[in-house]
Amino acid sequence: MKLVIAEKPSVAQTIAKVIGASKRADGYLEGSGYIVSWCIGHLISLANPEMYDEKYKVWSFDNLPVIPDSWKFRILSSTEKQFLILKKLMLSDDVDEIICATDAGREGECIFRYVYSCTGCRKPFRRLWISSMEDKIIREGFDNLRNSNDYDNLYSAGFARAKADWLVGMNASRLFSVRYGSPLHIGRVSTPTLAMIVKRDDDIQNFVSRKYFTVIIDCRTFKAESERIDDEIKAKSIADMCNGKNAVAAGIKKEIKTVRPPELFDITSLQREANRLYGYTAKQTLDYTQSLYESKLVTYPRTDSRYVTDGMKDTLEEAVRLAAGILDFETENIDIQHCINNKKVSDHHAIIVTPDIKNKDTAELPEGEKNILMLIASKIVLAALEPYKYENIKVTIECENNLFYASGKSVLNYGWKSAETKFQENSEKTLPEISENQVFEMISSEKAEHWTAPPKRYTEDTLLSAMETAGNSDYDNPETEKKGLGTPATRAATIEGLVAHGLAQRKGKQIFATEKGINLINCCPEEVKSPKLTSDWEMQLQQIEHGEYSAEIFINEIISFIEELCKKYKTVDDNTFKSESKETGSCPNCGKPVENGKFGYYCTGKCGMNIAKVYGRELTETQIKKLLDGKEISYTSNGRKTVVLPKTMRNEYNGKTYIQWQTKKD
Repeated sequence: MKLVIAEKPSVAQTIAKVIGASKRADGYLEGSGYIVSWCIGHLISLANPEMYDEKYKVWSFDNLPVIPDSWKFRILSSTEKQFLILKKLMLSDDVDEIICATDAGREGECIFRYVYSCTGCRKPFRRLWISSMEDKIIREGFDNLRNSNDYDNLYSAGFARAKADWLVGMNASRLFSVRYGSPLHIGRVSTPTLAMIVKRDDDIQNFVSRKYFTVIIDCRTFKAESERIDDEIKAKSIADMCNGKNAVAAGIKKEIKTVRPPELFDITSLQREANRLYGYTAKQTLDYTQSLYESKLVTYPRTDSRYVTDGMKDTLEEAVRLAAGILDFETENIDIQHCINNKKVSDHHAIIVTPDIKNKDTAELPEGEKNILMLIASKIVLAALEPYKYENIKVTIECENNLFYASGKSVLNYGWKSAETKFQENSEKTLPEISENQVFEMISSEKAEHWTAPPKRYTEDTLLSAMETAGNSDYDNPETEKKGLGTPATRAATIEGLVAHGLAQRKGKQIFATEKGINLINCCPEEVKSPKLTSDWEMQLQQIEHGEYSAEIFINEIISFIEELCKKYKTVDDNTFKSESKETGSCPNCGKPVENGKFGYYCTGKCGMNIAKVYGRELTETQIKKLLDGKEISYTSNGRKTVVLPKTMRNEYNGKTYIQWQTKKD
């Protein structure tokens, strides 16, 4: 008998139906020489520190670092019954071969191998490696089962990632929790991600908007604008000077540009677009796509590729026809060549629809799944159309020795853009026909006022993008393969973890750091929250997966990092985090000492008084000292003078009470 082990019951049932295992039993199906059973996601995880030694139940500096000599596993109590069923089947004399049919990726490989290891099984096993749950693909997969040794590097990378997460999380969380007397949750990927959110929130809070001006001239059929002018008097002078005068086209620059069709979806780009259009979280999009995959409507979702291989040309052409069909879109001049790139396909190709979609009434799908399916179909159609070509036109207008600029496009071939306008609103800026030295008589002009805008808060879309590219700017070689924070399969879980632990919160589409999250990042040294370091580790894990780097060396480097971290921060005095902390006065709210630490001036009584800022504006050291001495200070913003008094006031905002310096407008 051959034992097939899938990742979850629903997948096991699909496989069992294809290979003829229809007889149901407790925890498995049987028939046609096969037994098909399943895991329920992760049945097994790495053991907690106290399972190595009782002393680790106590969190203390004396018990750090925690470095296992050999790694132990623990069976999750919620799924122990299914583990025992698998163990009995794997060790049964009736089973002579095992087939690993968990998801074809790093995590899927670990799910199976952990079970294989913990049961003590030594029987040979082969790998079912497929990118679609269609009956045809499953049959082809069973006809071409792969040698288990082909995926040893994949498992090594997955196991190394799990150990690295354990080492960093267990040790750093204990180290800084003990150090600050408060439970802190620190993760190898989650903490650098949280640090990016906190930094963005800080950048917004501390942003001081500045006024600037431009002069806009109206040439009747189009408008042109000057470059930025910081001096309002100068801007008004130029506007007055040009009003009612003639202007001339001093220069025209035309350039033909070609925009290739968009790439197919990988999971991250799909998550980003679904968040942008529908507000779905990364996890929601992954769940919807996984459900479509298990329903045989799309290919494997957890992919980091946006291309297919040259051997899939016929498959992609059929996918384009099917996608166009469900969108009721007529396709002409199909060109899929730019969707093919063998070098950019690793374990799995881009997400595409499967032939089974023609047998499905998509109107019956739940709304979330339907929206995701339509996004995937739309992208397939767009990716297979001709390039978009246009003539980019830049015009320089001169009036009274002042220069103004206008730009526009003249479309030569809409190509894939013609289809995009069917799915999205189109807004192309055009210019009328303009010739060099053309005169525009009696133009009107006006001064326009603008304000610099702060950075935008992260949405799930932009946070995923930031995670994907984190640390990339630190690499000089443009050919370096960059991996960012986490993987396409884990980024959604990282974001959900931050929310679940109360370190970040969602408000509409936006993601904020909570007070708890801000405090955590303020406590963490750079080593723990550096995206560059975590990105380096992610690259090394990828190299392990490809057989280009040693998992043992990788783990030894992580251990060295942890040992150095514990050595450095469990022996430091408080000044390590307070940057020559010294008392500079008394808090006007509670009377406790005010000190200047690494993160600025703060009340040692932690009463909530914001010493260093007024309505998000950072106060200078001189200003703070004057206030603490009982003197008024003032500043000017947006042309208005604000006086800050050496008194406190309470401010209610978003259900929270903030204590800050009292102000009045002058």
